[in-house]
Amino acid sequence: MSSLKPYIQLTRPANLVTAVADILAGMAIAQFTFADLPAGLLVISTLGLYSGGVVMNDVFDAKLDSIERPERPIPSGKVPLRSATLMGISLLFLGILAAAMFSFTSGMIALVVAVLTIIYNRFAKHSVFLGPLFMGLCRGGNLLLGMSVVPESFDKWGWIALLPIAYIGAITLISQDEVHGGKRRTLYIAAFLYLIVLVSQLAIARSQGNILLTLPFVLLHAWLIGRPLWNAVQNPVGPMIGKAVKAGVIYLIVMNASWCVAFGLWPVALAVMALLPLSIWLAKAFAVT
Repeated sequence: MSSLKPYIQLTRPANLVTAVADILAGMAIAQFTFADLPAGLLVISTLGLYSGGVVMNDVFDAKLDSIERPERPIPSGKVPLRSATLMGISLLFLGILAAAMFSFTSGMIALVVAVLTIIYNRFAKHSVFLGPLFMGLCRGGNLLLGMSVVPESFDKWGWIALLPIAYIGAITLISQDEVHGGKRRTLYIAAFLYLIVLVSQLAIARSQGNILLTLPFVLLHAWLIGRPLWNAVQNPVGPMIGKAVKAGVIYLIVMNASWCVAFGLWPVALAVMALLPLSIWLAKAFAVT
């Protein structure tokens, strides 16, 4: 088991739970009944896409990590670079295949997400603008992957995928200063992007007649991500910024639960919230960033 742990660590298990929450939120937005068992293929797809993406992140960053984070699985020698590369590509392929087995539309979305993942990891990651944009596009695509259970939902609600772009863009902006510390200006921009998402959720919930049920979820999310971000603003050093990044990632689950309840599916929202303890537990055992 100890020999497998470095490979599991590469997949960021705590983050994988948040990817599943994306799919459930997308299904809720599409007003899916959750009665169609083959839709579980989309959960398998997102697990493959996300885990493959973060494995390739470490593959492309192996040289940099050998200097900044030598304890990681690849630079430490616990996982050979060639093995990690094969693992990442295989997981991405699994993600595309599982989605394609559900529907052609889902398969095409998964393919686009996989390509965006490679572009982000290989070319865009270290760009102040392109890094947050492409990482956000990956998450927005993941939400659309969940919505693809009812493709007709794209016409009315497809634009909601822009909001995860803003949210993940905020996290990615913050994370760029995680190692060496950063500037308060970046943190303020991230806070503004968070606010756009939170206000949009309340506006949509109001339009759907679910504002009273949604408000507690949105306020909880705001507190969970806002407190560590404010602490980082007060002291923008690496460890504080790291905590803000971790909170942004883990509490994506609360954001996704908010989408579920905003569209009236509060039982699904509670099911999504039930994923939070699992993600927090996994975050204690495996690195989130």
